[in-house]
Amino acid sequence: MSDIQTLMDMGFPKERAERAIQVTNNKGVEAAMEWLLAHADEDIPSSSSGASSAPAPEDGAVPTEASAAAAAADEPAQVAKSLKCDECGKLFKSQEEVEFHAAKTQHSSFSESTEEKKPLTEEEKKAQLALLEDKMKRKRQEREENEKKEALERERLRIKSGKDMLEAKRKMEEQEMKKIMDQRRREKAEEKAARDRVKAQIEADKAARRAKQAGETATSPVQSLPPQLSSPVVSSSPAAATSAPKTYTNARIQVRMLDGTTLVETFDAKEQLAAVRLFVQLKLGPNPVPFGLMTTFPRKVFTAEDFDTPLEKLGLVPSAVLIVTKTP
Repeated sequence: MSDIQTLMDMGFPKERAERAIQVTNNKGVEAAMEWLLAHADEDIPSSSSGASSAPAPEDGAVPTEASAAAAAADEPAQVAKSLKCDECGKLFKSQEEVEFHAAKTQHSSFSESTEEKKPLTEEEKKAQLALLEDKMKRKRQEREENEKKEALERERLRIKSGKDMLEAKRKMEEQEMKKIMDQRRREKAEEKAARDRVKAQIEADKAARRAKQAGETATSPVQSLPPQLSSPVVSSSPAAATSAPKTYTNARIQVRMLDGTTLVETFDAKEQLAAVRLFVQLKLGPNPVPFGLMTTFPRKVFTAEDFDTPLEKLGLVPSAVLIVTKTP
């Protein structure tokens, strides 16, 4: 908003506002306002004069009584010195003041008046100056309050946006955790089903062997052997029984984690090494670091091909110690 418009909003006519800005060399609204209050009773000089001077009497001509009477008849009986609002009775010096008053109060009835608008006294000037300063102060306060409200609103929107982002992130993490838990439950169910199938197969094999041995014992006749052959056979059967390898169905695996803790879990001997890797991966959390598995006695670092090999073929039955190592 320009300084002239600000002065006009305060109640000064446009011409006087422009004059005040020009006289004070554009030093601002306050300087122009002080000048306007100090010169409230002064007229603004017009740039062009619309009044034409009366012709001077010829040299040597003496005015007569008839000419004086004619001149007196031509002069108006009353001269309009101001404009008056018929609705509130307020006097104005210029048309600009009338237009401003009409726009501000919605009054529409004005007339010329012979009353002269009295100049402001020092007290009135000070009161009007204080009123204008108070009005400017209120405007500054309103502007500062609006700026504070806008800043608070921006901060509120920023906080709300941050909370929305955190809530969205939390929901994504919950969904990801739920997926991981569902996957773990499925994997455990598949592992359990695989163990059950292996156990059922082992039991079926045992039952078949027992049935076969019972059938052979019942059907085969007892044959007498010579003394020289019977002794070695009898003496060799216990040795053969003791030398037969024992079959293990489970593998007890001790796993040393990266943080030094130790975990113990029992796996089926026919399960692949990938089952142990999955067990370690679940213990490391939802975002595990790349890791590998190795043994120390004898030292062996398991490769990707070893993870598809059963534990019994890798020599990890009936028990073994595996160490978790970091991989690049």
